[in-house]
Amino acid sequence: MPARAVSSPVREGAEGHFDKALADPAGDQWPFERAQLRLDYAEWLRRRRRINDAKPVLRQALGTFRRLGAQPWAHRAEAELRACGVAVAVAPSEREALQELTPQQRQIVRLASDGLTNREIGDRLFLSPRTVSSHLYRSYPKLGVAGRHQLRDVIARTSTPARAPRKPCERDSALTRLQ
Repeated sequence: MPARAVSSPVREGAEGHFDKALADPAGDQWPFERAQLRLDYAEWLRRRRRINDAKPVLRQALGTFRRLGAQPWAHRAEAELRACGVAVAVAPSEREALQELTPQQRQIVRLASDGLTNREIGDRLFLSPRTVSSHLYRSYPKLGVAGRHQLRDVIARTSTPARAPRKPCERDSALTRLQ
């Protein structure tokens, strides 16, 4: 049905095909396909300058794509929302956000999250406090934080959990008895 809707020369006929496909209750079993259909419908609406009608449909599609982890499709929906004039907050995971930083920015962010001042960080890394400040300023948007006080939480969420202490095996206990 979506193919009929996109290729339909009559505007009302196309919208009817989209409405019929989206109203089908069987489509709820297939959230990815439903989100693709919503994206196609919203693109169709936007191209006909019905931007206010397209926005909620795009938001639904984007939410489903993000929930399912379909990054290319989420990027496409984000691009369509931006084309509608909606500011889209990109939701990268914290691990991905840390990987976007340069190695020096990562090091500075980790030191700042430990509570060091810009001067102390600069002394450790042989940088001026102003350079440290510049690196932090450029890192905040990539990490999705507003200030230094939020860095500790970001670093805590991204660090891997500590491994559970391993159980000693018989060989280890035999070695300790020999010593």
